[in-house]
Amino acid sequence: MVTRKSPLRAPSKSRPSRTGPRPSRGEPPSREARRPQGAPPPRSVRPRPREDDDPLRNPNEPRITDVVVDHLSWLLGLVLRFDGPADAIMSRFFKQHALLGSRDRSVIAEACFHALRRYATLKWLLQPAVAARAPRLAALVTLARQFGIAAISPRELRGDERAVRNSLALDLSTAPGAIRAELPLWLYTRVQAQYVDAEALFAAMTLPAPLDLRVNGMKADRDDVLADLSAATREHAPTDAQATRFSPEGIRLHEKPALTRWSLYRDGQIEVQDEGSQLIARLVAPRRGEMVVDFCAGAGGKTLALGSLMRSSGRIYAFDINAKRLAGFGPRLKRSGLSNVHPAAIHSENDPKVKRLAGKIDRVLVDAPCSGSGTLRRNPDLKWRFDETELARVNEVQASVLRAAARLVKPGGRLVYATCSLLTCENQDVIAAFLRDAPQFTAIDAAEVLALQGIEIDQAARFAPYFVMLPHLHGTDGFFAAVLERRRD
Repeated sequence: MVTRKSPLRAPSKSRPSRTGPRPSRGEPPSREARRPQGAPPPRSVRPRPREDDDPLRNPNEPRITDVVVDHLSWLLGLVLRFDGPADAIMSRFFKQHALLGSRDRSVIAEACFHALRRYATLKWLLQPAVAARAPRLAALVTLARQFGIAAISPRELRGDERAVRNSLALDLSTAPGAIRAELPLWLYTRVQAQYVDAEALFAAMTLPAPLDLRVNGMKADRDDVLADLSAATREHAPTDAQATRFSPEGIRLHEKPALTRWSLYRDGQIEVQDEGSQLIARLVAPRRGEMVVDFCAGAGGKTLALGSLMRSSGRIYAFDINAKRLAGFGPRLKRSGLSNVHPAAIHSENDPKVKRLAGKIDRVLVDAPCSGSGTLRRNPDLKWRFDETELARVNEVQASVLRAAARLVKPGGRLVYATCSLLTCENQDVIAAFLRDAPQFTAIDAAEVLALQGIEIDQAARFAPYFVMLPHLHGTDGFFAAVLERRRD
């Protein structure tokens, strides 16, 4: 039983608090809003068939019930504040509404991401209403854009039907370019100026991302994992899985299964990692027995990929200033079976743990903090939570971290700078400035590094000597990397 106060509005002394989305002006509140504070969720969380249901209706089609509309309204009222990561907000929301059926939960989650990916046009369609202040209308318009207004019965539309139809009737081709691209103006302007095929990139960023897996070479072979996924087992039905185009360890799924229930995942044979991210480990190209530093290890995805390439030999230092995030790396590391990884929280790039390694490291990876603009397919709320002020601050951090990491590289060693950003100011410009001040380093062709490992990347020459992956060209998140080598004394 769920007995939580509504997160939408703090209780007031002058009027009772609400649970659930605030209804539109002039309309009766939804059943969720009428529910007394502290009462359990309505029984309709598991809806009974409606009288107007078609008995021949395809059971795989989403059922747009009042439960879906009400809970999506409530969720959008939280998410559209943009005061925290959407995935964390959604996770808490679904824990608080544990009685929701799996199908309703799936429809609500996908609709919420649809609203975030297309938030610019949603706002434009709703005007003069404001989406964050009219979450029920935002929910109805979002569902109508996804499934058509016919999928929503008049009972769910209630008095909002005219507003929904008026919104859908607007011609999006007349909207400003940034609105059609589903981006804030500052980001739209930068990307458009930087890419000749910006329109294709804009379109690709509004689509859901596939789920990429990396096969842990210490425990499994990719062909064996693909064979397992293609078969029906006690844990899963036959899964639509293909080998990735570029990464030798990658597998792509076009579904979002419950991976954590699979023995393949629990035993450490697979990890979730975008194909582009897997290739960055290949750019580091660590050899067995070497000393390697992952300077901004975070949750450890690239660290694990490096350890697998090294066959658990040598030594990898996984540094990060976020001790809590690094602590979450522990279970993944245990599953991986690696024994050569040594996570360590640091206070800054000048921490004594870092300084003692100066000039001793064979390979250093700087997975730099960035705008995350290359990951907007997965994190669509990020474009509305990040702005140019934050970009300027991150730019300073990137330059500082790169300088500190460079001091660790021994003569003849390799330094790889990587981001998941689309922006030149976070990528090529950072490297150009660094190389002006560090003549002992030189950039080498990333495509050649990969070619030595039998990997050929489409349109590599266009971005040479750097490594660039883009959603519309490669089907991955957006990534950038520069491979730098320190000259021998």
